[in-house]
Amino acid sequence: MKKKKKRLTLQRLFRSVTLVLMTAFAAVSAVIFLLPTVLTFTNSLMSQAEINADYGVIFSSVTNNRTFIAEKVNLKFIPDIVSFSQYITVLIKSPDYLLKFWNSVILTVPIVIFQTAIAVLASYGFARLTGRLKEIIFFVYIILMLMPYQVTLVPNYLVADKLGLLDTIWSIILPGIFSPFAVFLLTKAMKRIPKTYYEAAMLDGAGELQIFATICYPLIRSAVFSVLMLVFIDYWNMVEQPLILLSDESLHPLSVFLSKINSGDTGLAFAVAVIYMTPTLLMFLYGEEYLVEGITYSGGIKG
Repeated sequence: MKKKKKRLTLQRLFRSVTLVLMTAFAAVSAVIFLLPTVLTFTNSLMSQAEINADYGVIFSSVTNNRTFIAEKVNLKFIPDIVSFSQYITVLIKSPDYLLKFWNSVILTVPIVIFQTAIAVLASYGFARLTGRLKEIIFFVYIILMLMPYQVTLVPNYLVADKLGLLDTIWSIILPGIFSPFAVFLLTKAMKRIPKTYYEAAMLDGAGELQIFATICYPLIRSAVFSVLMLVFIDYWNMVEQPLILLSDESLHPLSVFLSKINSGDTGLAFAVAVIYMTPTLLMFLYGEEYLVEGITYSGGIKG
């Protein structure tokens, strides 16, 4: 009896120690993960003089396209004096930054809306229809999704050139709208909905539109929101597409323009980076539960 109690005590102690260690590891990992974001935000509130004093030595000499660090950098998380001069420059004095921000919005929002809308309808067809042709088309979707963008970059460039879309926003928006990524995820979610739901609705005389609106879509709402978030983050951070398909720099999004800011004014780079990552952070904070639910419970049915 004593041995059994001693064994249970050791097991509980081991579990407690393991839980404490895992919690500590998760906490340290979270802090390390958040440090760059916190550093970017706090440094965006520093004056230009303080930023130059802390980071001005990073790009002190450039030789043969190589950057050398002259001395140690002073990383500071708390500014000596809070200054909004960087934001005033970005938001008021220099309209180029806001122009690039709105370029990102103009390129990303139509892709997110229409890709999701098309994916919802196409996924419903893939989930409901049967047959060899449907399987072949869906297999092609998977192959296209697995291909890196660099593989399809040249064909996209040639097609856009032939259609006269090169150097226009449509050369990026149209391929983005018909991307197979969202179709794949939503099809998998819809296939997890039990067929008995559809059969019961059909027995009640419901048509396909009613079945989709009253049964299918409510069950995959979390998955749709997850797709919205993932597609937005993907295209909000795009770099290769505008660099190759848009030779006019006035049409470039902020994601491309950030690299040029970093090579110049470091203080402005911090402020622009904060503005740039704000939409994705707000979307994640607002839809975190939907994202987790959409991934964990595909179509409202536990996978």
